[in-house]
Amino acid sequence: MDILSETIAAIRTGNPASGLFIRHAPWGRRYPKVPGAGFHVMLQGSCWVLPPDGEPIAMGAGDVLFMPRGENHDLVDALGTPIGEVAAPGEPREIAGPGARTVLVCGAYELGRQRSHPLLEDLPEFIHLPARPGRHPALRSAVDLLAGEIAEPRPGTDAVIPALLDTLLLFLLRAWFDERADSTGWAGVFQDPAVADALRAIHAAPEKAWTVPELGAVAGVSRATLARRFLATVGEPPLSYLTRWRMLTAARLLRETDTPLAGVARKVGYQSEFAFAKAFKREYGLAPGQYRRAEDQLSVIAV
Repeated sequence: MDILSETIAAIRTGNPASGLFIRHAPWGRRYPKVPGAGFHVMLQGSCWVLPPDGEPIAMGAGDVLFMPRGENHDLVDALGTPIGEVAAPGEPREIAGPGARTVLVCGAYELGRQRSHPLLEDLPEFIHLPARPGRHPALRSAVDLLAGEIAEPRPGTDAVIPALLDTLLLFLLRAWFDERADSTGWAGVFQDPAVADALRAIHAAPEKAWTVPELGAVAGVSRATLARRFLATVGEPPLSYLTRWRMLTAARLLRETDTPLAGVARKVGYQSEFAFAKAFKREYGLAPGQYRRAEDQLSVIAV
């Protein structure tokens, strides 16, 4: 059981979106907050990222910027340049100008509504991964492939780009966790075999009535040791995470399958459909059937 892959699969919805944008200085572009995770990849030139709070971030060719919660921000060619446009669907790919040329790949990932995951909650609003020789070669390769497909579409591009965007997301997160020398938070999950084993057990069998001693036995540590290390890395106690994972799994089954509600309930550890519906509504604000219908309507609108 791959913890990172399963986690991303549980919280991802819909298809990721991306586009190639070319601007010539002077330019300033506003990015409103999006209900998902956003990213920028600088292919050519340079720019400044202006977060709503905090210091400006300088980006150069090859840099990647990831916004795990889709925070609003501005991009400008130089500090002091006014904002002249707002990112929106259907805008021109290239806007001419007298100054230096900047080429960006910008995009976003749709994430499940209402219920988040501690992996994303643990991340800062802006993750800047500068291009450095020899650092994160897999991420660099994914960026190059994505840029090539977007710049020069060929037969199969419509299938290749979503796959590359999914790969890019995983490589972004890998790179960030590799950068974390302190190994706290979710970066520590992947370096703590006991916590990782307990998480794999939960992910593999959310329907099981796990206890902390049972998870400790799977992890090869005492109940108290697992509870302490789990809280320090995952951010919540093991059984709280079990409930969270059950609800995320249920939401995914409701979105992506036609499994009857009673079947969904059993797959996430509830023998009673009523008890499952009550727990699900407490987390998502909707009964399971209402949630499924709402997600189906969103899918139709997206198409």
